[in-house]
Amino acid sequence: MSYILTTQCADDVGLIAKITGLCHEHNLNITRNNEFVDKDAKRFFMRTELTGEPHAEFLSQLRGVLPAGAKVALHGEEKTKVVLLATKEAHCLGGMLLKQFEQALNIEILAVIANYPTLEPLVKGFDVPFHVVSHEGLTRSQHDEKVGDLIASYNPDIIGLAKYMRILSPEFVGRFENKIINIHHSFLPAFIGAKPYHQAFERGVKIIGATAHFVNNELDEGPIILQDVSSVTHANTAEMMAKMGKDVEKTVFSKALQLASEHKLFINGNKTVVFS
Repeated sequence: MSYILTTQCADDVGLIAKITGLCHEHNLNITRNNEFVDKDAKRFFMRTELTGEPHAEFLSQLRGVLPAGAKVALHGEEKTKVVLLATKEAHCLGGMLLKQFEQALNIEILAVIANYPTLEPLVKGFDVPFHVVSHEGLTRSQHDEKVGDLIASYNPDIIGLAKYMRILSPEFVGRFENKIINIHHSFLPAFIGAKPYHQAFERGVKIIGATAHFVNNELDEGPIILQDVSSVTHANTAEMMAKMGKDVEKTVFSKALQLASEHKLFINGNKTVVFS
């Protein structure tokens, strides 16, 4: 069996030796290892790929040799379970559905939830459950509660906002803390708000980009996971830039969810540690 061990804790002397030594005691073979120390925060992060069969007490023994408050987890070969939220734009959602169809990611899309029925034909074409939870006549908190209850019924590992154009309430964010990944249409915080590509066009930018980030209670200020860009010139219209931007968004969103599915993401304050 193959496993991925993730470890994060206060930095200390000999952590790698303690972790790898315990793996040896349990006859676990390390096939790949990545580690990082945030010297300013004095935090240690490690991702370890293993083969073998760990004993039931492996994690408890590991916590016993690590600093107090250490977060350790052992992930098997099961797929990461994802619920996607959407509104009307198809590109990020369609990209993820196609990736799953091609079995290109270690992800299982359990359901898609939207506040409009627009994308139902797309989702049903991939044989994925589709739910409409309309926001009409509801407060933001009421709508988020209904959506949250539906998400909770699926018990996903990750919630992906596939161009979900609703501002989430603090209650919703807290309910799914560190599980929500959003895609934004710029290098944050540039060009926030309506018609971002028109804003970029008016400013004569030379690159456009997209940012995937975890969601917190500060609008579009959560820990950044991944960013990418596409070059533009004076000859590109706002409409051309919007099409190019959608391609970047789709790529960045799918890569961010792929990183999550491979347990390569660690939240470190308002930043992330992302192993390759």
